[in-house]
Amino acid sequence: RPSVFEVLKSIGRRVEGSSEKMKNLRRVSAVHPLSDGQKKLPPRKKILDPQSSMLQKWNKIFVISCVLAVSVDPFFFYIPVIDNKQKCLDLSGPLQITASVFRTFFDLFYILRIIFQFKTGFIPPSSRVFGRGELVDDPVAISKRYLNSYFIIDILSIIPLPQVIVLAIHPNMKTDPFIAKDLLKYSVLIQYVPRLLRIHPLFKEVTRTSGILTETAGAGATYNLFLYMLASHVVGAFWYLLSVESELRCWRRQVKGVDLSCGNRTPENILALNQSCSLVDPDDIKDRESYNFGIFFDALHSGVVKSTTNFPKKFFYCFWWGLRNLSSLGQNLKTSTYLPEIIFAIFIAIFGLVLFSLLIGNMQKYLQSTTVRVEEMRVKRQDAEQWMSHRMLPENLKDRIRQYEQYQWQENRGVEEEALIRNLPKDLRRDIKRHLCLALVIKVPMFEKMDEQLLDAICTRLKPVLYTEKSQIFREGDPVDEMLFIMRGKVSTVTTNGGRTGFFNSLFLEAGAFCGEELLTWALDPNSSSNLPISTRTVKTISEVEAFALMADDLKLVASQFRRLSSKQLQHAFRQEFVWKTWAACFIQAAWRRYWKKKAERSLHVEEDKLQDALTNDDGATLSLGATIYASRFAANALRNLRENNRQNRMQQRLLPLLPPKPAEPDFTSLKH
Repeated sequence: RPSVFEVLKSIGRRVEGSSEKMKNLRRVSAVHPLSDGQKKLPPRKKILDPQSSMLQKWNKIFVISCVLAVSVDPFFFYIPVIDNKQKCLDLSGPLQITASVFRTFFDLFYILRIIFQFKTGFIPPSSRVFGRGELVDDPVAISKRYLNSYFIIDILSIIPLPQVIVLAIHPNMKTDPFIAKDLLKYSVLIQYVPRLLRIHPLFKEVTRTSGILTETAGAGATYNLFLYMLASHVVGAFWYLLSVESELRCWRRQVKGVDLSCGNRTPENILALNQSCSLVDPDDIKDRESYNFGIFFDALHSGVVKSTTNFPKKFFYCFWWGLRNLSSLGQNLKTSTYLPEIIFAIFIAIFGLVLFSLLIGNMQKYLQSTTVRVEEMRVKRQDAEQWMSHRMLPENLKDRIRQYEQYQWQENRGVEEEALIRNLPKDLRRDIKRHLCLALVIKVPMFEKMDEQLLDAICTRLKPVLYTEKSQIFREGDPVDEMLFIMRGKVSTVTTNGGRTGFFNSLFLEAGAFCGEELLTWALDPNSSSNLPISTRTVKTISEVEAFALMADDLKLVASQFRRLSSKQLQHAFRQEFVWKTWAACFIQAAWRRYWKKKAERSLHVEEDKLQDALTNDDGATLSLGATIYASRFAANALRNLRENNRQNRMQQRLLPLLPPKPAEPDFTSLKH
């Protein structure tokens, strides 16, 4: 039989062989990696982007919950109360439960914040040399970074020490109320520091990712005012607790070694405390036997520390005391010689000075942000008034300038629209311009047949313009340097065909219309000169007009792309212009008059033929009755036609020179493919 040693030796050789095979297999896998379909990696946990909108919203919620949490902690200071009948210390039961529930509720939000910290990536500063930086999504690196930074502070801030003291230790262990009060005071004060410190990284993260904590200036001012009121609440609650301790200190000085908890009082002790710890105004103290309560006299004298006082009255009185003394920097505080009381008064003075300075500065910053554009507009108007006075402009020009500035302010409230759009990415600029201008551009017959790229090119080159009431946009006979697409308002267009007497044509244009179409002929004609076309109409605004302008150079550049269209489509669209419509209307009017003239001449010839037939049928002696009737009709018609012909001839002589010449038509054959 093989010995035990030999069996162990054979097992060892097999283990070594199997381990060697595993090593070889790992080398092969490293040299020949598996394909994507063969790889079976464990799924990585989802890592949150710190700059995502979802996480930014949650961070704002966490900031608000942390601020509310530190506002709940001072309510634990109101739990100790004085039983004035038995002269003893007691703890308020309902307030213990309420404060514990609210503190636990807000701490749940920060527990969720801690979970988020382990699942939120970070961008190392070394990767921010260019651009946004590279997001680190390694869970190990994220956990290591968080554990080395604020993890300890976060854990210390959410430990439920006050809840354990008031809900577990004091009821179950039947501890002395004095011990419970001291434990409660020190636990809240010790934890208050990390609970305040945890707000700083949260606030820093929110402002770093989104730039602001509040969206509006009013919300920002309200937030800073709330922080000031929160400080008043904390000071008032601590003043309440120190007032309770001040009376307990007086009791201990008078009756040393006596249990001051409720239930163990004797009538002798109560009488002694009433006599020795009577409330005396600090200004009325004449001897050293009377106990000086100092700044805590108001709390004891008003009875807010008594167990019979309801909580709302107690809370608002202490809050008012804290707000009043923080705002006055503690100037009205009259302290005793007790050292902690003096230190507390000094703290109120310094803390109030710092908080009041921060409040004024932040409130001024937020309130000024709402009026900064109004101030800029006021300065701009003041400069304009000085310039107009210096140049001695007439009053009508001054009024027009003031009207334009006022209308521009009403439209954009001081926002430079072009500068705002210019700073955006190219695709975003294109989409914005398309949304604003496309509906206006495609109403031009020539533009509606364009493809998407050409329409985007036109919309991108449009610039917003404003015109006040009764402004003259184009004047007949002046060069046309832009084409307008009306967005709001109403304009009138008038043409006199070069100022000829008796010719007048008018038209009203409203939102969605366009004018300055003379540029289209100039831009489409490949043989046109560099001189701008002449306006055939006078365009004036009837009301305030907001429009988009397409400059001549931009239109020329876009028109060069019209080679993509067939000449028939272009000719059909080209003849939809107002110039062609005006010429066509005048041409039809002249043709209509010529038609009526020829019709009248034919009618006269018919009457003459009827008269001749009547005269021919007569016997020559005496005119018959029929011939007489025809003769009278012929004479009347001849007289009427003579007058009509004279009037028509005079009008025709006037109309022929007034008929506008046929508009110039570009050579469309050069635009063919």
